[in-house]
Amino acid sequence: MEEQPDGTLTVYLKSPPVDGKANEELIKLLADKFDVTKSHIRIKLGLSSRQKLIEIDTDK
Repeated sequence: MEEQPDGTLTVYLKSPPVDGKANEELIKLLADKFDVTKSHIRIKLGLSSRQKLIEIDTDK
């Protein structure tokens, strides 16, 4: 996972983009990084795209 100067993250996943496996892996990685549960992370845009807009609820 690399943070870009503009604040975006570039994440490299091992899971294939089949049956939502890559999205599941992404959510798990982001949950670990931001110390929130997986239910606090939502893919707002780009569910089937390489570029995604993610919403993270940091209120615990």
